[in-house]
Amino acid sequence: MAKYYDDITEELQAFIAHQQMFFVASAPLSAEGHVNLSPKGLDSFRVLSPKRVAYLDLTGSGNETSAHLHENGRITFMFCAFDGAPKILRLFGTGRVVLPDSAEWPELVRHFTVHSGVRQIIVADIATVQTACGYAVPLYGYEGQRDTLTRYWDVKGEDGLEAYQREKNTRSIDGLPTPLGLACE
Repeated sequence: MAKYYDDITEELQAFIAHQQMFFVASAPLSAEGHVNLSPKGLDSFRVLSPKRVAYLDLTGSGNETSAHLHENGRITFMFCAFDGAPKILRLFGTGRVVLPDSAEWPELVRHFTVHSGVRQIIVADIATVQTACGYAVPLYGYEGQRDTLTRYWDVKGEDGLEAYQREKNTRSIDGLPTPLGLACE
């Protein structure tokens, strides 16, 4: 029951805007490398055009997506309806990392509410859009976004954020460099 689209239609954009979380998947080229799948929230995803999306990426314990994009560019996003009619939406594309010191940053960051701990913006050009039934996705009630991560970075401050990024966000768990790591060298 999957349907394929060449781009993100207005109906699909409305579906994306309604979701409170999404998932990002990426992988290295090496068959021995780790596939990464990360949940995201905090109203951090934007549809920039029918074929381009972006999300504001906050500093976390790893930086796998960034390393994978730097190596091969492959990225997939998934949205699931946890309320209302069942639906799954996947966006398949190629992505890149935009760091805060990039010339593109001011234009891109204006699309987002900036939270403490911002690390980078992930931009992706979408090649294929797929919807599926989502009949087996459970129903969940939305209670709200967590503020734990942003409060953590508020306490750590800019110096703590930069030290953490240098220590934990410059290489993937497979040893691949991230654009952040390359910028720190």
